[in-house]
Amino acid sequence: MIVSAAWAGKTYGVYGLARTGRSVVDALTASGATVHAWDDGEAARAAWGGALTDLHAFDLGTLDVLVVSPGVPHSAPLFVAASAAGIPVIGDIELFAQARDGLPAHKVVGITGTNGKSTTTALIHHILASAGVPARMGGNIGLPILSQEPLAEGGVYVLELSSFQIEITHSLDCEVAVLLNITPDHLDRHGSVAAYAAAKAGLFEMQGPGQVAIIDRAAEEEFGTLDEAEAPVVEFIDDVVIGDQSAWPTLQGPHNAQNAAAATAVARALGLDDAAIETGLRSYPGLPHRMERVAERGGVLFVNDSKATNPTSTAPALAAYPSIHWIAGGLAKTDDLDACLPHIAHVRAAYLIGDAAPLFGRLLEGHTNVTQAGTLDRAVTLAAAAAHAGDTVLLSPACASYDQFKDYEARGAAFRAAVGGLA
Repeated sequence: MIVSAAWAGKTYGVYGLARTGRSVVDALTASGATVHAWDDGEAARAAWGGALTDLHAFDLGTLDVLVVSPGVPHSAPLFVAASAAGIPVIGDIELFAQARDGLPAHKVVGITGTNGKSTTTALIHHILASAGVPARMGGNIGLPILSQEPLAEGGVYVLELSSFQIEITHSLDCEVAVLLNITPDHLDRHGSVAAYAAAKAGLFEMQGPGQVAIIDRAAEEEFGTLDEAEAPVVEFIDDVVIGDQSAWPTLQGPHNAQNAAAATAVARALGLDDAAIETGLRSYPGLPHRMERVAERGGVLFVNDSKATNPTSTAPALAAYPSIHWIAGGLAKTDDLDACLPHIAHVRAAYLIGDAAPLFGRLLEGHTNVTQAGTLDRAVTLAAAAAHAGDTVLLSPACASYDQFKDYEARGAAFRAAVGGLA
Protein backbone atom coordinates (compact mmCIF):
# COMPACT_ATOMS: atom_id res chain seq x y z
CA MET A 1 0.00 0.00 0.00
CA ILE A 2 1.18 3.53 -0.78
CA VAL A 3 1.08 5.89 2.19
CA SER A 4 2.17 9.50 2.58
CA ALA A 5 3.11 11.78 5.44
CA ALA A 6 1.45 14.58 3.43
CA TRP A 7 -1.96 13.17 4.32
CA ALA A 8 -1.37 12.78 8.08
CA GLY A 9 -3.54 14.89 10.35
CA LYS A 10 -5.92 16.00 7.61
CA THR A 11 -9.63 15.24 7.30
CA TYR A 12 -10.89 13.65 4.10
CA GLY A 13 -14.28 12.81 2.71
CA VAL A 14 -14.29 9.78 0.42
CA TYR A 15 -17.31 9.55 -1.89
CA GLY A 16 -17.69 6.17 -3.62
CA LEU A 17 -16.72 2.87 -1.99
CA ALA A 18 -16.06 0.50 -4.85
CA ARG A 19 -12.58 -0.98 -5.18
CA THR A 20 -10.82 2.32 -5.80
CA GLY A 21 -12.66 4.09 -2.99
CA ARG A 22 -11.74 1.33 -0.59
CA SER A 23 -8.07 1.69 -1.56
CA VAL A 24 -8.28 5.43 -0.87
CA VAL A 25 -9.79 4.90 2.58
CA ASP A 26 -7.15 2.30 3.45
CA ALA A 27 -4.23 4.45 2.26
CA LEU A 28 -5.44 7.61 3.97
CA THR A 29 -6.20 5.82 7.24
CA ALA A 30 -2.79 4.10 7.25
CA SER A 31 -1.20 7.52 6.71
CA GLY A 32 -2.81 9.00 9.81
CA ALA A 33 -5.67 10.92 8.19
CA THR A 34 -9.24 11.15 9.47
CA VAL A 35 -11.63 9.70 6.89
CA HIS A 36 -15.40 10.08 6.46
CA ALA A 37 -16.61 7.58 3.87
CA TRP A 38 -19.89 7.37 1.97
CA ASP A 39 -21.51 5.72 -1.04
CA ASP A 40 -24.99 6.47 -2.37
CA GLY A 41 -25.53 2.83 -3.26
CA GLU A 42 -27.24 0.76 -0.60
CA ALA A 43 -25.46 -2.42 -1.72
CA ALA A 44 -22.06 -0.70 -1.58
CA ARG A 45 -22.76 0.58 1.92
CA ALA A 46 -23.88 -2.87 3.07
CA ALA A 47 -20.71 -4.42 1.68
CA TRP A 48 -18.47 -1.77 3.20
CA GLY A 49 -18.47 -3.03 6.75
CA GLY A 50 -16.72 0.03 8.14
CA ALA A 51 -17.87 3.34 9.61
CA LEU A 52 -20.01 5.49 7.34
CA THR A 53 -20.78 9.20 7.28
CA ASP A 54 -23.59 10.53 5.12
CA LEU A 55 -21.61 13.24 3.38
CA HIS A 56 -24.78 14.81 1.96
CA ALA A 57 -25.82 15.69 5.52
CA PHE A 58 -22.30 16.41 6.77
CA ASP A 59 -20.66 19.78 7.43
CA LEU A 60 -18.33 19.80 4.43
CA GLY A 61 -16.53 22.79 5.89
CA THR A 62 -14.76 20.42 8.29
CA LEU A 63 -13.10 18.58 5.39
CA ASP A 64 -9.69 19.45 4.00
CA VAL A 65 -10.27 17.46 0.81
CA LEU A 66 -13.08 15.50 -0.87
CA VAL A 67 -11.92 12.42 -2.79
CA VAL A 68 -14.46 11.19 -5.34
CA SER A 69 -14.66 8.23 -7.66
CA PRO A 70 -13.95 9.18 -11.29
CA GLY A 71 -17.54 8.45 -12.32
CA VAL A 72 -18.89 11.27 -10.14
CA PRO A 73 -19.73 14.17 -12.52
CA HIS A 74 -18.91 17.78 -11.72
CA SER A 75 -22.65 18.44 -11.60
CA ALA A 76 -23.22 16.02 -8.70
CA PRO A 77 -24.64 17.89 -5.69
CA LEU A 78 -21.80 16.84 -3.38
CA PHE A 79 -19.17 17.86 -5.94
CA VAL A 80 -20.90 21.23 -6.42
CA ALA A 81 -21.27 21.83 -2.68
CA ALA A 82 -17.63 21.00 -1.94
CA SER A 83 -16.39 23.22 -4.76
CA ALA A 84 -18.60 26.09 -3.59
CA ALA A 85 -17.12 25.71 -0.10
CA GLY A 86 -13.60 25.96 -1.52
CA ILE A 87 -12.77 22.34 -0.73
CA PRO A 88 -10.45 20.64 -3.25
CA VAL A 89 -12.16 17.75 -5.07
CA ILE A 90 -9.69 15.15 -6.32
CA GLY A 91 -9.37 11.46 -7.19
CA ASP A 92 -7.02 8.64 -6.25
CA ILE A 93 -4.56 9.52 -9.02
CA GLU A 94 -4.04 12.97 -7.52
CA LEU A 95 -3.39 11.33 -4.15
CA PHE A 96 -0.77 9.15 -5.85
CA ALA A 97 0.79 12.28 -7.37
CA GLN A 98 0.96 13.86 -3.90
CA ALA A 99 2.67 10.74 -2.52
CA ARG A 100 5.40 10.61 -5.16
CA ASP A 101 7.96 12.69 -3.26
CA GLY A 102 8.01 10.10 -0.51
CA LEU A 103 8.51 7.12 -2.84
CA PRO A 104 11.83 5.67 -4.02
CA ALA A 105 13.08 7.40 -7.19
CA HIS A 106 10.86 6.34 -10.09
CA LYS A 107 9.17 7.44 -13.29
CA VAL A 108 5.51 7.61 -14.30
CA VAL A 109 4.02 6.90 -17.71
CA GLY A 110 0.46 8.12 -18.27
CA ILE A 111 -1.62 6.80 -21.18
CA THR A 112 -4.89 8.32 -22.39
CA GLY A 113 -7.00 8.35 -25.54
CA THR A 114 -10.38 7.02 -26.64
CA ASN A 115 -9.42 3.59 -27.93
CA GLY A 116 -6.45 1.36 -27.17
CA LYS A 117 -5.58 2.66 -23.68
CA SER A 118 -5.79 -0.67 -21.89
CA THR A 119 -3.83 -2.60 -24.52
CA THR A 120 -1.11 0.05 -24.73
CA THR A 121 -0.85 0.32 -20.94
CA ALA A 122 -0.61 -3.44 -20.50
CA LEU A 123 1.84 -3.69 -23.40
CA ILE A 124 4.17 -1.05 -21.96
CA HIS A 125 4.03 -2.77 -18.57
CA HIS A 126 4.81 -6.12 -20.20
CA ILE A 127 7.75 -4.76 -22.22
CA LEU A 128 9.24 -3.20 -19.08
CA ALA A 129 8.71 -6.31 -16.96
CA SER A 130 10.14 -8.62 -19.63
CA ALA A 131 13.23 -6.39 -19.76
CA GLY A 132 13.69 -6.66 -15.99
CA VAL A 133 12.50 -3.14 -15.15
CA PRO A 134 10.42 -3.00 -11.92
CA ALA A 135 6.95 -1.84 -12.98
CA ARG A 136 3.44 -1.40 -11.62
CA MET A 137 0.27 -1.00 -13.70
CA GLY A 138 -2.78 0.86 -12.45
CA GLY A 139 -5.16 3.75 -12.92
CA ASN A 140 -8.09 2.64 -15.05
CA ILE A 141 -6.74 -0.92 -15.33
CA GLY A 142 -5.82 -3.61 -12.85
CA LEU A 143 -5.54 -2.96 -9.13
CA PRO A 144 -5.96 0.56 -7.72
CA ILE A 145 -2.53 2.17 -7.64
CA LEU A 146 -2.75 3.15 -3.96
CA SER A 147 -3.35 -0.48 -2.96
CA GLN A 148 -0.10 -1.65 -4.56
CA GLU A 149 3.27 -1.87 -2.87
CA PRO A 150 5.70 0.93 -3.76
CA LEU A 151 8.34 0.11 -6.34
CA ALA A 152 12.04 -0.11 -5.58
CA GLU A 153 14.27 2.67 -6.87
CA GLY A 154 14.35 2.82 -10.65
CA GLY A 155 10.81 1.49 -11.10
CA VAL A 156 8.13 2.72 -13.49
CA TYR A 157 4.44 3.24 -12.72
CA VAL A 158 2.33 2.75 -15.87
CA LEU A 159 -1.10 4.36 -15.54
CA GLU A 160 -4.10 4.16 -17.84
CA LEU A 161 -5.97 7.43 -17.39
CA SER A 162 -9.51 8.25 -18.48
CA SER A 163 -10.78 11.77 -19.10
CA PHE A 164 -12.75 11.44 -15.86
CA GLN A 165 -9.59 10.70 -13.89
CA ILE A 166 -7.56 13.47 -15.50
CA GLU A 167 -10.23 16.06 -14.71
CA ILE A 168 -9.76 15.51 -10.97
CA THR A 169 -5.97 15.24 -11.10
CA HIS A 170 -3.87 18.40 -10.84
CA SER A 171 -0.21 17.57 -10.18
CA LEU A 172 0.67 14.31 -11.93
CA ASP A 173 3.73 15.36 -13.94
CA CYS A 174 4.38 12.24 -16.01
CA GLU A 175 7.89 11.72 -17.29
CA VAL A 176 6.20 10.25 -20.38
CA ALA A 177 2.58 11.01 -21.36
CA VAL A 178 0.74 9.38 -24.26
CA LEU A 179 -2.36 10.35 -26.25
CA LEU A 180 -3.41 7.59 -28.64
CA ASN A 181 -6.41 9.14 -30.40
CA ILE A 182 -9.59 11.13 -29.86
CA THR A 183 -12.98 10.09 -31.20
CA PRO A 184 -16.41 11.06 -29.81
CA ASP A 185 -17.05 9.41 -26.44
CA HIS A 186 -18.55 10.26 -23.05
CA LEU A 187 -20.39 13.20 -24.59
CA ASP A 188 -23.12 12.86 -21.96
CA ARG A 189 -20.46 13.82 -19.41
CA HIS A 190 -18.38 16.35 -21.33
CA GLY A 191 -21.02 17.89 -23.60
CA SER A 192 -18.86 18.12 -26.73
CA VAL A 193 -15.90 16.45 -28.38
CA ALA A 194 -13.89 19.64 -27.84
CA ALA A 195 -14.54 19.51 -24.09
CA TYR A 196 -13.68 15.81 -24.02
CA ALA A 197 -10.39 16.56 -25.84
CA ALA A 198 -9.66 19.38 -23.41
CA ALA A 199 -9.99 16.95 -20.51
CA LYS A 200 -7.47 14.64 -22.19
CA ALA A 201 -5.14 17.61 -22.78
CA GLY A 202 -4.90 18.09 -19.02
CA LEU A 203 -2.43 15.20 -18.89
CA PHE A 204 0.08 17.23 -20.90
CA GLU A 205 -0.62 20.50 -19.09
CA MET A 206 0.67 18.85 -15.90
CA GLN A 207 4.02 17.99 -17.53
CA GLY A 208 7.11 20.13 -17.14
CA PRO A 209 9.71 21.16 -19.71
CA GLY A 210 11.83 18.26 -20.94
CA GLN A 211 9.26 15.58 -20.16
CA VAL A 212 8.12 13.52 -23.13
CA ALA A 213 4.75 13.75 -24.92
CA ILE A 214 3.98 10.91 -27.35
CA ILE A 215 0.89 11.90 -29.26
CA ASP A 216 -1.38 11.16 -32.20
CA ARG A 217 -0.77 13.77 -34.89
CA ALA A 218 -4.42 13.96 -35.96
CA ALA A 219 -5.58 14.61 -32.40
CA GLU A 220 -3.01 17.36 -31.96
CA GLU A 221 -3.84 19.02 -35.26
CA GLU A 222 -7.60 18.93 -34.69
CA PHE A 223 -7.78 19.76 -31.00
CA GLY A 224 -4.51 21.55 -30.15
CA THR A 225 -3.88 19.13 -27.33
CA LEU A 226 -0.47 20.62 -26.55
CA ASP A 227 -1.48 24.28 -26.77
CA GLU A 228 -1.33 24.78 -22.99
CA ALA A 229 1.56 22.39 -22.34
CA GLU A 230 4.90 23.70 -21.08
CA ALA A 231 7.06 22.69 -24.04
CA PRO A 232 7.43 18.94 -23.53
CA VAL A 233 9.60 16.92 -25.89
CA VAL A 234 7.09 15.84 -28.55
CA GLU A 235 7.10 12.66 -30.61
CA PHE A 236 4.25 11.80 -32.96
CA ILE A 237 3.12 8.19 -32.89
CA ASP A 238 2.74 8.34 -36.67
CA ASP A 239 6.52 8.82 -37.01
CA VAL A 240 7.56 5.84 -34.89
CA VAL A 241 9.16 3.04 -36.89
CA ILE A 242 8.20 -0.42 -35.65
CA GLY A 243 9.31 -3.93 -36.56
CA ASP A 244 7.49 -6.82 -38.20
CA GLN A 245 3.94 -6.77 -36.81
CA SER A 246 3.23 -10.23 -38.23
CA ALA A 247 5.63 -11.62 -35.59
CA TRP A 248 3.42 -10.35 -32.73
CA PRO A 249 0.45 -12.76 -32.62
CA THR A 250 -1.70 -10.81 -30.17
CA LEU A 251 -1.08 -7.43 -31.80
CA GLN A 252 -2.72 -7.74 -35.20
CA GLY A 253 -4.61 -5.02 -37.06
CA PRO A 254 -3.88 -1.34 -37.77
CA HIS A 255 -5.02 -0.19 -34.33
CA ASN A 256 -2.52 -2.53 -32.70
CA ALA A 257 0.17 -1.17 -34.99
CA GLN A 258 -0.53 2.22 -33.41
CA ASN A 259 -0.59 0.72 -29.92
CA ALA A 260 2.74 -1.01 -30.59
CA ALA A 261 4.23 2.20 -31.99
CA ALA A 262 3.18 4.15 -28.90
CA ALA A 263 4.56 1.47 -26.58
CA THR A 264 7.81 1.35 -28.57
CA ALA A 265 8.21 5.12 -28.29
CA VAL A 266 7.60 4.99 -24.54
CA ALA A 267 10.08 2.16 -24.04
CA ARG A 268 12.73 3.99 -26.04
CA ALA A 269 12.11 7.17 -24.04
CA LEU A 270 12.71 5.12 -20.88
CA GLY A 271 16.02 3.82 -22.22
CA LEU A 272 15.19 0.34 -23.51
CA ASP A 273 16.89 -0.88 -26.67
CA ASP A 274 15.02 -2.27 -29.66
CA ALA A 275 16.01 -5.88 -28.92
CA ALA A 276 14.33 -5.71 -25.50
CA ILE A 277 11.29 -4.04 -27.01
CA GLU A 278 10.99 -6.71 -29.70
CA THR A 279 11.14 -9.44 -27.07
CA GLY A 280 8.25 -7.81 -25.23
CA LEU A 281 6.16 -7.34 -28.37
CA ARG A 282 6.59 -10.97 -29.39
CA SER A 283 5.70 -12.35 -25.95
CA TYR A 284 2.82 -10.01 -25.08
CA PRO A 285 -0.13 -12.27 -24.10
CA GLY A 286 -2.92 -9.79 -24.89
CA LEU A 287 -5.87 -8.72 -22.76
CA PRO A 288 -9.17 -10.54 -22.27
CA HIS A 289 -12.03 -9.37 -24.51
CA ARG A 290 -9.75 -7.33 -26.78
CA MET A 291 -9.22 -9.30 -29.99
CA GLU A 292 -8.65 -12.29 -27.75
CA ARG A 293 -7.95 -15.52 -29.61
CA VAL A 294 -10.37 -17.93 -27.94
CA ALA A 295 -9.97 -21.08 -30.04
CA GLU A 296 -9.19 -22.48 -33.46
CA ARG A 297 -11.44 -25.27 -34.70
CA GLY A 298 -11.04 -26.86 -38.12
CA GLY A 299 -8.97 -23.92 -39.31
CA VAL A 300 -11.59 -21.38 -38.13
CA LEU A 301 -10.32 -18.79 -35.64
CA PHE A 302 -12.72 -17.57 -32.92
CA VAL A 303 -11.95 -14.08 -31.59
CA ASN A 304 -13.51 -12.35 -28.58
CA ASP A 305 -13.49 -8.57 -29.02
CA SER A 306 -16.36 -7.89 -26.63
CA LYS A 307 -14.65 -4.71 -25.34
CA ALA A 308 -15.43 -3.07 -28.71
CA THR A 309 -18.52 -1.18 -27.57
CA ASN A 310 -18.75 1.37 -30.39
CA PRO A 311 -18.22 1.27 -34.17
CA THR A 312 -14.90 3.10 -33.96
CA SER A 313 -13.44 0.41 -31.71
CA THR A 314 -14.89 -2.40 -33.86
CA ALA A 315 -13.45 -1.04 -37.11
CA PRO A 316 -9.84 -2.09 -36.38
CA ALA A 317 -10.92 -5.67 -35.69
CA LEU A 318 -12.75 -5.79 -39.01
CA ALA A 319 -9.58 -4.50 -40.68
CA ALA A 320 -7.42 -7.15 -39.02
CA TYR A 321 -8.92 -10.32 -40.52
CA PRO A 322 -9.53 -10.96 -44.23
CA SER A 323 -12.56 -13.26 -44.01
CA ILE A 324 -14.96 -12.62 -41.14
CA HIS A 325 -18.23 -13.96 -39.81
CA TRP A 326 -19.11 -10.93 -37.69
CA ILE A 327 -21.28 -11.09 -34.57
CA ALA A 328 -22.50 -7.59 -33.75
CA GLY A 329 -25.22 -5.81 -31.83
CA GLY A 330 -26.32 -4.98 -28.32
CA LEU A 331 -27.21 -1.54 -27.02
CA ALA A 332 -26.18 0.93 -29.73
CA LYS A 333 -24.20 4.05 -28.81
CA THR A 334 -24.65 5.60 -32.26
CA ASP A 335 -27.17 5.27 -35.08
CA ASP A 336 -24.53 4.54 -37.74
CA LEU A 337 -21.79 2.08 -38.60
CA ASP A 338 -19.78 4.53 -40.67
CA ALA A 339 -16.46 3.62 -39.05
CA CYS A 340 -16.97 -0.05 -39.91
CA LEU A 341 -18.08 0.24 -43.52
CA PRO A 342 -14.61 0.85 -45.03
CA HIS A 343 -13.71 -2.70 -43.92
CA ILE A 344 -17.00 -4.38 -44.83
CA ALA A 345 -15.40 -6.24 -47.75
CA HIS A 346 -13.74 -8.46 -45.11
CA VAL A 347 -17.16 -9.50 -43.76
CA ARG A 348 -18.61 -12.64 -45.31
CA ALA A 349 -21.74 -12.42 -43.17
CA ALA A 350 -23.07 -10.55 -40.14
CA TYR A 351 -25.02 -12.21 -37.32
CA LEU A 352 -26.93 -9.58 -35.37
CA ILE A 353 -27.98 -9.75 -31.73
CA GLY A 354 -29.71 -7.66 -29.13
CA ASP A 355 -31.50 -4.33 -29.21
CA ALA A 356 -29.49 -2.91 -32.13
CA ALA A 357 -30.10 -5.88 -34.44
CA PRO A 358 -32.91 -4.23 -36.50
CA LEU A 359 -30.94 -0.97 -36.85
CA PHE A 360 -27.75 -2.75 -37.84
CA GLY A 361 -29.70 -4.90 -40.27
CA ARG A 362 -30.90 -1.78 -42.10
CA LEU A 363 -27.43 -0.23 -42.06
CA LEU A 364 -25.77 -3.37 -43.45
CA GLU A 365 -28.37 -4.13 -46.10
CA GLY A 366 -26.67 -4.29 -49.48
CA HIS A 367 -23.20 -4.44 -47.92
CA THR A 368 -23.06 -8.04 -46.70
CA ASN A 369 -25.22 -11.05 -45.88
CA VAL A 370 -27.21 -10.44 -42.70
CA THR A 371 -28.79 -12.91 -40.28
CA GLN A 372 -30.98 -11.76 -37.40
CA ALA A 373 -29.64 -14.19 -34.78
CA GLY A 374 -31.19 -12.55 -31.72
CA THR A 375 -28.98 -14.15 -29.09
CA LEU A 376 -25.24 -14.62 -28.80
CA ASP A 377 -25.49 -18.40 -28.47
CA ARG A 378 -27.46 -18.68 -31.69
CA ALA A 379 -25.09 -16.29 -33.48
CA VAL A 380 -22.08 -18.41 -32.52
CA THR A 381 -23.82 -21.60 -33.66
CA LEU A 382 -24.83 -20.11 -37.02
CA ALA A 383 -21.47 -18.45 -37.66
CA ALA A 384 -19.52 -21.58 -36.78
CA ALA A 385 -21.68 -23.67 -39.13
CA ALA A 386 -21.11 -21.27 -42.03
CA ALA A 387 -17.39 -20.61 -41.52
CA HIS A 388 -14.67 -22.43 -43.48
CA ALA A 389 -10.97 -22.97 -42.82
CA GLY A 390 -9.20 -19.61 -42.97
CA ASP A 391 -12.27 -17.68 -41.75
CA THR A 392 -12.60 -15.84 -38.45
CA VAL A 393 -15.71 -15.84 -36.27
CA LEU A 394 -15.45 -12.44 -34.63
CA LEU A 395 -17.48 -11.10 -31.71
CA SER A 396 -16.94 -7.35 -32.02
CA PRO A 397 -20.34 -5.92 -31.12
CA ALA A 398 -19.90 -2.17 -31.78
CA CYS A 399 -22.40 -1.80 -28.93
CA ALA A 400 -22.70 -1.73 -25.19
CA SER A 401 -23.80 -4.98 -23.57
CA TYR A 402 -26.44 -3.90 -21.09
CA ASP A 403 -29.48 -5.08 -23.04
CA GLN A 404 -28.53 -8.74 -22.64
CA PHE A 405 -25.49 -8.89 -20.31
CA LYS A 406 -24.24 -7.30 -17.11
CA ASP A 407 -21.18 -5.90 -18.87
CA TYR A 408 -18.82 -6.54 -21.78
CA GLU A 409 -16.87 -9.05 -19.67
CA ALA A 410 -19.97 -11.17 -19.12
CA ARG A 411 -20.69 -10.98 -22.84
CA GLY A 412 -17.14 -12.09 -23.67
CA ALA A 413 -17.36 -14.94 -21.18
CA ALA A 414 -20.63 -16.06 -22.78
CA PHE A 415 -18.92 -16.06 -26.17
CA ARG A 416 -16.08 -18.21 -24.83
CA ALA A 417 -18.59 -20.61 -23.33
CA ALA A 418 -20.60 -20.81 -26.55
CA VAL A 419 -17.46 -21.55 -28.57
CA GLY A 420 -16.44 -24.17 -26.01
CA GLY A 421 -19.83 -25.83 -26.32
CA LEU A 422 -19.73 -26.25 -30.10
CA ALA A 423 -20.08 -29.83 -31.24
